[in-house]
Amino acid sequence: MAMSKAMRFCGLLGQWSSVPTRIVKPHPAAVYYGASAAFPDVRRFNTSSGLREKLATKSVQKHDWNRAVSEAEKIVGYPTSFLSLRWLLSDEIANVALHLRKLVGSNHPLLKTAKTLIYNDKNQQAWGLIVLLVSKAAGHVATIPDLEQDKSAGVLHSQRALAEVTEMIRTSHLVHQGMINLQSFDNAGNDLSGDSDMIFGNKIALLGGDYLLANACQQVATLRNQDLNVLISSAFRDLAESSFIGERDEQNNPLPTMPSANAKELATDVNSLDDLGFGDLEDNTEPMKIDGVVGCPEKEWSLRHVLGGGSLLGKSCQGALMLGGHPESLQKQGYQFGKHLSLAWQACIDIQPFLLPTLPMGAQFSLVSAPVLFHLEHDSALYEEIEKGRRSVDNIDYNKVHAAVLEGPGLEKTKILQRKHSLAAMKVLNELPATDARRALQNIILAMQEL
Repeated sequence: MAMSKAMRFCGLLGQWSSVPTRIVKPHPAAVYYGASAAFPDVRRFNTSSGLREKLATKSVQKHDWNRAVSEAEKIVGYPTSFLSLRWLLSDEIANVALHLRKLVGSNHPLLKTAKTLIYNDKNQQAWGLIVLLVSKAAGHVATIPDLEQDKSAGVLHSQRALAEVTEMIRTSHLVHQGMINLQSFDNAGNDLSGDSDMIFGNKIALLGGDYLLANACQQVATLRNQDLNVLISSAFRDLAESSFIGERDEQNNPLPTMPSANAKELATDVNSLDDLGFGDLEDNTEPMKIDGVVGCPEKEWSLRHVLGGGSLLGKSCQGALMLGGHPESLQKQGYQFGKHLSLAWQACIDIQPFLLPTLPMGAQFSLVSAPVLFHLEHDSALYEEIEKGRRSVDNIDYNKVHAAVLEGPGLEKTKILQRKHSLAAMKVLNELPATDARRALQNIILAMQEL
């Protein structure tokens, strides 16, 4: 019975590969640059002079990203994605797959989200892995009972549960974002009987995301740690707040803000990390301060992506160290590591569409990506094209925006931004003991670097 359910689920997933998609979304697996993933080749950065040292620039093959992740998974025992056997065999997930089958051919965005999560988005699969690697790299206090330890992997059972929670929360957020607005503001309240497939898709996105979120909340509660509950709850709040930053079109797609005339250029010096901590509070469970951020390209970009994911990864790393019994100072370092790694990852993703000389037909990219924001700071005339997307981003000529960004300084500034956050993450790792888990984290960072 269980095996037939798993086979049915996997068969349904196979049908999604034929669903037409319009938007080409790059992912970290497509990153072509970095340093060798072999452990002996990892370059180390000390806290004094290391910030002035360039990241490794040895040319590597595309498969080195996969190799770095594969080696890291071996260190913590096995792959950490919540799409494991026990999830595939659950009645709820099998039912969701059956319902998703009804959407094939409707081009509902939820299908694209499902395909991305299952087939090719290494970014999502690695989130739990990062939490477990941080857990193993830092270790845990000796007073924790043996029954609570996964000795084969070198982490605690509670830390592995937290890693799964991290992936469930992130995935639930992405599934919720698969909902679409079926009516323009002018037609609100009209009959939607002709859009039954889209209504059905919205229901699945809403209920599916809620199901994952409810399971995540339940799993956090079973850990019986009130401080951890508060920490993860604040990450929920940040994810919700990320959907209300800046201007949006009618489908809630984000639009960049016109750069302020007195915005300070920050992404210019790869050795300066002084401006990377804006918005950080002594108590990071409090809401971030956003005064004066919108309109400053680097800060606006950081705010969007700290709220949209960096906060969750950072607080999950912090929570893992909390479960390991580490002091508060080290826990906060864990938050900084997760936050900066997430931002370096995002900058790497933002660069990908602009590595091509021309944009593929029908392809789109994020209009609030770092290269676009930096170019608008350099040449605000491009904002006239952005204004066409007030009703829908589909009205924007993406080829025109792509060509303009390639001719400006936005791409180079994004590369500097990515290196700055990578260096900030490396700086935290240098405070941890030299272990295979720390080397794996270093390799993951180095696998993202631009030549």
